[in-house]
Amino acid sequence: MSNLQIAPNAAVLAALSEILPRDSVRRGGDQAEVETSLERLPSVVDTVVRNGYALAGIVTEWEDAGWLGRYAFYCSSCPGFVHVFVHGKPGDALPSISPYVFSADWHEREIEDLFEIPFEGHPLLGDFALHNEDWPEGVAPMRPDYDRDEPKPPRSGRVWRPQRFVKAPGAFTMSIGPIYSGISESAQFRLESEGEQILYATPRLFYKYRGLEKIAEGQDVEDVLLLAERLNGTSAVGHAAAFAQAAEAIAMVTPPPRAAALRLVFAELERLRSHLCTIEELVESTGLQVPTAMLSSLVEDLLRLSGRVAGHRYLFGLVRPGGLTLDIGDAETADIVKTSREATARLSRIVDQLAYDNGFLDRVEQVGTLQVPKALHHGVVGPVGRASGLSKDLRVIHPYGAYRDCEVRIALADEGDAFARFRVLAGEAVESQHLMEQALSSLPAGPVLAPWRPRADAALGWSEAPLGAAFHWLRLSPTGKVLRWRIMPPSFTNWPALATVVEGAAFQDFPIILASFGLSVAESDR
Repeated sequence: MSNLQIAPNAAVLAALSEILPRDSVRRGGDQAEVETSLERLPSVVDTVVRNGYALAGIVTEWEDAGWLGRYAFYCSSCPGFVHVFVHGKPGDALPSISPYVFSADWHEREIEDLFEIPFEGHPLLGDFALHNEDWPEGVAPMRPDYDRDEPKPPRSGRVWRPQRFVKAPGAFTMSIGPIYSGISESAQFRLESEGEQILYATPRLFYKYRGLEKIAEGQDVEDVLLLAERLNGTSAVGHAAAFAQAAEAIAMVTPPPRAAALRLVFAELERLRSHLCTIEELVESTGLQVPTAMLSSLVEDLLRLSGRVAGHRYLFGLVRPGGLTLDIGDAETADIVKTSREATARLSRIVDQLAYDNGFLDRVEQVGTLQVPKALHHGVVGPVGRASGLSKDLRVIHPYGAYRDCEVRIALADEGDAFARFRVLAGEAVESQHLMEQALSSLPAGPVLAPWRPRADAALGWSEAPLGAAFHWLRLSPTGKVLRWRIMPPSFTNWPALATVVEGAAFQDFPIILASFGLSVAESDR
């Protein structure tokens, strides 16, 4: 497993030992492995969650005689991971853990769609990721017996109809999307109401589901890395770093110090640009064209900076297992410091002006409020969580690479509204510039790539991507081919919370709330 020595919390191990046989809890390196039965799974998960752990995701893998379900948890306030796993046979059902961990909801629905593994007690299974009306029932693309080249039988005349939740007289449903003008991604939002307020909201994604986890099977690690960094163009370094970290843990390789420092620099440059994009979209949603144009200019300056120093505007092709494909010199270092300083100085002036603009404040204050209890319930991550008082940041609680030697100042707010998310994004953007300058001021000498040779094993990699906690599970064969790749992106975690926040809002506030969350459809449509 991972070569990062981060001990799981002793309290959770003691609590698990009280309800499980002694040999069911195994500790090794950065994580504890907990084996349990299908019947005991809910109580084990409940114990882990009550001890302060959050769900990273659920990984399903096929074995010779059935399947393995792995529930990866990470501590929200201390280092360490707990992996709970159960074995099942074809035809077995998993008990739903959504009543204990709401963030498992979408994971369970996706697994039921892709693997045809049912979850007992889940009320909304079916037509989730594979909701194309031409996709036949009973065909599970992630099963090992799925043949992508075999013609599929047509769906037997079944037509999907949206489920209605608001039953009051005069209630109606407004459908937004999945087709938009401009560059918006394909997603549908069904907003139910009986007047001017949204009473129930349902996001429907996966119109462009790509099947990347299936495509990765049997591929070389380097080829799958290309897919990882293209999950979401605004988080290329974040996802590539999480994937590479998993591959490095398998090979027991540590990137050279210079590579680790430069990974931090490129990750923070990406975060700075991504947050500026989200702020720009939020300001644009309120109808303020002048600051929108000013922010758009800042985004373009950072894209050009990325192109100059890294050869790609979205920082593709930089990260690889063992380090980086590119080194930079003094000229590029000076360019990063100068341009990022100027960008954050201009951003701060815009933010200060908007903070006293009544036209802006009227549209964002107390709009789309995600209170702390709901944020905890949904397990939200990234800037969305930190705007609701949750200080979860993997750079701090599970530091990796050069973040182990840095002090990251977390931007926090507790109001949980669109204005709080605006302030947290701006604060994190400024902190990204500080982290880049700090890393570049003491940049180690030496190579940027260490030899990397794959071996048969599996590991979890993670990073604090611009949108939040990103996790990648990777299993390799003895020849270094990818047997299983599971992607657990931050947007996939945060989308259900958006639907909750929209409820009770006025219809005209929906675009503002959506923009303030800054979520990606693409990294969920994986």
